[in-house]
Amino acid sequence: MLTILAFIVTIGLVVTIHEYGHFQVARWCGVKVLRFSIGFGKPLWQRTFGQDKTEFVLAAIPLGGYVKMLDERELKADVESNPSHSRPNYSETELARAFNRQSVYKRIAIVLAGPAANLLLAILIYWILLMQGDVGMRPIIGQVKENSLAAHASLNTGELIQKIAGQSIKTWSDARWALLEASLEDKTVEIEAINNNNELHLHTLNFNEFNNDSEIDILERIGVEMFRPQAAAEIGQVLPGSIAEKAGLKENDQILSIDDVQLKNWDEIVNTVKVSPNKALRFEIERQQKILNISVTPEAVKENNVIVGKIGAGAKLNQTELDKYLIEQHYSPLKCLTKAVAKTWQTSVFSLKMLWYMVVGKTSWKGISGPVTIASYAGDSASLGIKTFLSFLALVSISIGVLNLLPIPVLDGGHLVYYITEIIKGSPVSEQIMLWGQKIGLGILGLLMAIAIFNDINRLVVG
Repeated sequence: MLTILAFIVTIGLVVTIHEYGHFQVARWCGVKVLRFSIGFGKPLWQRTFGQDKTEFVLAAIPLGGYVKMLDERELKADVESNPSHSRPNYSETELARAFNRQSVYKRIAIVLAGPAANLLLAILIYWILLMQGDVGMRPIIGQVKENSLAAHASLNTGELIQKIAGQSIKTWSDARWALLEASLEDKTVEIEAINNNNELHLHTLNFNEFNNDSEIDILERIGVEMFRPQAAAEIGQVLPGSIAEKAGLKENDQILSIDDVQLKNWDEIVNTVKVSPNKALRFEIERQQKILNISVTPEAVKENNVIVGKIGAGAKLNQTELDKYLIEQHYSPLKCLTKAVAKTWQTSVFSLKMLWYMVVGKTSWKGISGPVTIASYAGDSASLGIKTFLSFLALVSISIGVLNLLPIPVLDGGHLVYYITEIIKGSPVSEQIMLWGQKIGLGILGLLMAIAIFNDINRLVVG
């Protein structure tokens, strides 16, 4: 239920904001709006409001929406496709407010308004989150895998990353983003780090043989883990609806052993569960001075292209110890806004780069996700708290905004191409070209949707 609700909220809000952008700017430009629909198909709710008697519709299929404006070309097409239908009677005053009669600059503004609204939503969300304070883990290197890119670069456990490609790094979030960008653009990247003796080391990470699989976390791909303070073998959190909750594990349970193997810390518990997907394990726990035995079968989950076991329980952390490895940054409202704009811009540019690299074959098409994956991520982020869900919502909003700006006919970006061409040549693009463009655009979108659905099914099948 949480996943379904989170998905509906995500798609509903992002689509509503997008269409409202078109709607509001159309009204500012004096265009008559006939319908504002959230979703497609059969209307579930329908009301008429305003002087223009605009229909506001909530439809059955919540995978998009549209704003229908008065347009003489559409009126003509409706009559030609349905000769029995008479053309609605609009006065000359109303026809003067038709979309097709507006200046090309007004039409550009109306088309741009949808993607712009999505990007503004992302900026607003990031601004709100940054106003609460930016908290992250210090970029201290944990385990370095043998024969990995990190090992070849001589990165060592305990080193604190200072800079990546000349960019100052404060948290692991900063490091992950800098490494992602560098992996797409550069063959090598320099990492500055200091060790426990406060000695500065310069490491060169070579991406020549890099596995550019967009589904695998960048840190996993280069072979490095975040340093985590050692936690006791005690449960601090049990996720609702998880395997742990169903098995009867509770917060504050002290795990003594699994299958008669004594455990000293939480890492040993995680490692045991990871290698035991779909295998029944016997947990010996201490709860309120009583010893209990509970059978737990870890769920098989695909993580970085490997099937691992998970139970949905977290460690009980010593906050004082954890605070040593956390960094909290606070900014003024204006600085928060500046950083929110920068983050939205960086994410938008990165999304475009990823799409381009998919086209030219530099990265995998597995990164394209359909509604099932989006719903899954929406539910997961919602279960982790409001801040995580809002971050996910901002990311989806940016993705929708960027996608609609692509120069594909039927998308907003495709219409922009028509209007820019109109400015250059001094006259509108012919209806024949627009018709062919529509067919091509629908074909491209159909292909993208087929890839997205295939990826969704593939993820479901392989976990």
